[in-house]
Amino acid sequence: MAGLDWTYGVSTLRQWESADYEPSLPVSEKSNPLTRDIDRASAYSIVKMLQVCDSQMFQKEAGTIYQRLLSDQVVKTLMEVAKRVEVIIKDPQESCVVMSGCGTSGRLAFLISSGFNKALSQLNQSEVYSYIIAGGDRALLSSQEAPEDDPRLGVLNLKKVCEGKKRVLFIGISCGLSAPFVAGQLDFCLQHPEVYTPVLVGFNPAHQARDEPIQDCTFTFHSVVQRMQELAKSQKAFLINPAVGPEAISGSSRMKGGSATKILLEAAFSAAHAATSSNTPITHNGVLQHMMAYERTLAVTYSQTDGITTLVEAAGQSLQCSRHVYYLGWGSLALLGLIDASECSPTFGADYEDVRGFIRGGYRELNNNDGPLTSLGPKFSIAHEDFLHLILPCLTDKDTVLLIYTHSDDATEVGNMARRVREKTPNLHAVYHQADGDTAASLQQDDIKKLCLSTLKITWPQEALVSGTLQHMRELSTKLVLNAVSTGAHVLKGKIYQNHMIDLQVTNTKLYRRATRLLQKLSACPEEKCEEALLKAIYRVDMLTLEMTSSDITTHTCFARNSTKVVPLALVILLTGWSLVEAESHLKQQPIVREAVAQWMW
Repeated sequence: MAGLDWTYGVSTLRQWESADYEPSLPVSEKSNPLTRDIDRASAYSIVKMLQVCDSQMFQKEAGTIYQRLLSDQVVKTLMEVAKRVEVIIKDPQESCVVMSGCGTSGRLAFLISSGFNKALSQLNQSEVYSYIIAGGDRALLSSQEAPEDDPRLGVLNLKKVCEGKKRVLFIGISCGLSAPFVAGQLDFCLQHPEVYTPVLVGFNPAHQARDEPIQDCTFTFHSVVQRMQELAKSQKAFLINPAVGPEAISGSSRMKGGSATKILLEAAFSAAHAATSSNTPITHNGVLQHMMAYERTLAVTYSQTDGITTLVEAAGQSLQCSRHVYYLGWGSLALLGLIDASECSPTFGADYEDVRGFIRGGYRELNNNDGPLTSLGPKFSIAHEDFLHLILPCLTDKDTVLLIYTHSDDATEVGNMARRVREKTPNLHAVYHQADGDTAASLQQDDIKKLCLSTLKITWPQEALVSGTLQHMRELSTKLVLNAVSTGAHVLKGKIYQNHMIDLQVTNTKLYRRATRLLQKLSACPEEKCEEALLKAIYRVDMLTLEMTSSDITTHTCFARNSTKVVPLALVILLTGWSLVEAESHLKQQPIVREAVAQWMW
């Protein structure tokens, strides 16, 4: 298993599996014991921590508490899902596969549907995949947290996509088994079994599904899961929910949750496509081999730890001096850059300009449902031309620019972009994927390499080309690298407290609950006191009114959309007893919470 040769023993790796470890939290919200001091780690140590955390995805089962990614039951369920996809590919009339999710889950639904539709189109077959993301296409590029809480909106979106369809395989993705948007869609599918076969993908055990009431609904996510479990016995619904261990940054499901989502769905779809093209049956071993290719991806990627560390250090230095990180990508790897950049704002409370992604071809290459979104504002300008016109003139040597491409991309074009950037700053780096033995590509790469301060070259063995999984492996590898770069940079900037997202946005019910739990854990104060401090930070008052305390969570989260540093302020108030004004003043002078509190203690 990639990464187990570093500093952790098996007991530490599996500590989170103990019934006594943070027993009140679902797996997806637990803190990872491997990273409890990541906020004090060097760039190299951050990368090694992420490596070992990612390796937890492929740990084998130990006992019967949690099924894992490669568990026999998970592979069997993927086989059955793949068979239903195969049927739809062979008979696409009035049929479709729909993937839906919120945030990262919705973005990956888009990425996966785009890639597999393209594969079908190249074979002159009908495209059968569709995606839904809470908040619509603008959520592909910016945080749209509020729609996650709206199950009726989820149903309306599903009805629109499936209008006129008589057979739908619906795949709802909710890493924590918690999003009301997805719960509403699954409930609708369960009410219409003559058309819909529902599949739920998540990373908590079924009993840990959220059991809180959903506004204006008679069901909870937990009750939906229970109904699906019953129908799964007759294969009328499917639940795919292996545990992959707590995230490196607590609750940040964009990382392992996103990676595991990609692995599971692509393994099922790849098996269906292979069976269709070869007219051979889908087998347990075939699905398992697809999944194990991703395990090899971790080993190939993290063999470049020194190169990843260089990128983390560069990005961290840029953010520390209030400058920016820019991803300039080609093809589907550029989509991973767009996705990674879009997730920094809700995860770290970052400004959209801190980390930005750009793609060759812009919206033409993106090919999203709603088409160009540039009219929505500057954060939706995503083409290389936008970078050249809007960003390049203001670029300094304090900014970090990262080229992301493969040997299949136009080397002349990449070189031209590299030269344009190099005229403005030496702080240019590259992530480059090539196939083993491709000497022609290596020669073309030499000129680009000379322009870059560092080049992370990831070389893929010939068996990856033969197996047909190369593109998916390169995508996962790029995701791992970019997750490390953006996460590591924000850790170095001080956006993490221990291994918790301390500056998260409190813009929906899930995040409000997460914020309250986080304050309890870090302050050791009662829940009531923590929620009181959270509301003071949201409403920016020292004395809460009756109207504030009696309002529901939706009202609080709506107000919080216009508030910044909500959780850091609340935590400082709890730890120090300062007034709101005092807490704001100290955080303005020292924005790193651990340091601000330490100064008070001294």
